[in-house]
Amino acid sequence: MSVVPPIWNGCLAMTEMDHGRRWDPCVAHRGDEVDDFLTHYFAQPNRKVLLVAGAGFDPRSCAVAERLSNTAASVRALLIREERPNPPQDQSDRADANTKILLTTLADRQVVPVEIFGSDGAVVGGRNVIRVFSQQQHLQGMTDVVVDISALSAGTSFPIVRYFVERIGRGNEAVNLHVFVVHDPCLDASIRSMASDAPGYVHGFKGRSTLSDTAEAARMWLPQLAIGHRAPLERLYGFIKPHDTCPILPFPASNPRIGDVLAEEYLMRELETPWSVDTRDIVYADEGDPLDLYRTILKLDDLRKPVFAETGGSMLVLSPLGSKVMALGALMAALERDLPVAYLESIGYELEGTVPEEIEQSNLIHIWLEGDVYPHPRPALPMDGNTA
Repeated sequence: MSVVPPIWNGCLAMTEMDHGRRWDPCVAHRGDEVDDFLTHYFAQPNRKVLLVAGAGFDPRSCAVAERLSNTAASVRALLIREERPNPPQDQSDRADANTKILLTTLADRQVVPVEIFGSDGAVVGGRNVIRVFSQQQHLQGMTDVVVDISALSAGTSFPIVRYFVERIGRGNEAVNLHVFVVHDPCLDASIRSMASDAPGYVHGFKGRSTLSDTAEAARMWLPQLAIGHRAPLERLYGFIKPHDTCPILPFPASNPRIGDVLAEEYLMRELETPWSVDTRDIVYADEGDPLDLYRTILKLDDLRKPVFAETGGSMLVLSPLGSKVMALGALMAALERDLPVAYLESIGYELEGTVPEEIEQSNLIHIWLEGDVYPHPRPALPMDGNTA
């Protein structure tokens, strides 16, 4: 491994170690560590950064952009404006206000509207956002790509991250890839998704679910439980038709009772019937650490493979809902094992309670996905879900 500067070396997230895993160990930062990293790493004037972020109503839209603008790095920004039919006026006004701040904060920037649904109602957001990148030479001369998923939906953020991981993995560009997210469970819960009626797979994340050689595979579904998502999860269950279901609950969590609240909401109708979930089947993952869920999913995958090897194989299907931090952990596991990610795209959002127009303090999480700090060659990623 190349020598890692001290500011990052102390933040290598270590486990009991499986050296065959792509992000074990992984360079990650949380809280004040992120500000230290941004201050020192991007203080180098030779850093040329492509920032990809959402320009929407979410009050977290500007957090990473504002921090990067205060560094010595040269920043070029591609700001994704997710367009859905008939958005509420207050959300449009919030998005316009955030976009104005981003345009003022960043000198070299472009706002790109991305239609999430086609004229026939089909989900096209993932394909549309990848088309934006594939038609331009965004990485020429860049040293770093920063993807801020805080104000992006899974339907766009997952394909974007996969696109850059695959491009960098092909060795065409020596670029560092960073993913940032603002950790705010209360805000995640307050922005309630109104799911569409048509379940499907995130663009680039079908995995091997549609191949004939996996038709007999034992499917285990790992849905991330979130308040107010019973109906979407019921539709996803009917779409996936899993043989086993292992719901994911946040623990530890900022709200120590959230596990009990979620269990109560889902206990009678889903967990007992038709999911038939035993208490031993519940998966717990640290709400504030994406690497915890990433490692847990890979361990489950490793345990199941030899058990079902002679009877059609095993397949894990992920459904990240609610917390964006835990969704990031699911994204990393899906990338490494080419796992299918089933979801229902949001046709709109409801703001529950009081959602501030801006956040005073943001608890950032940073994952360094690709680049200089990792040994080469790295474990190869399966490419069946290639977004290109």
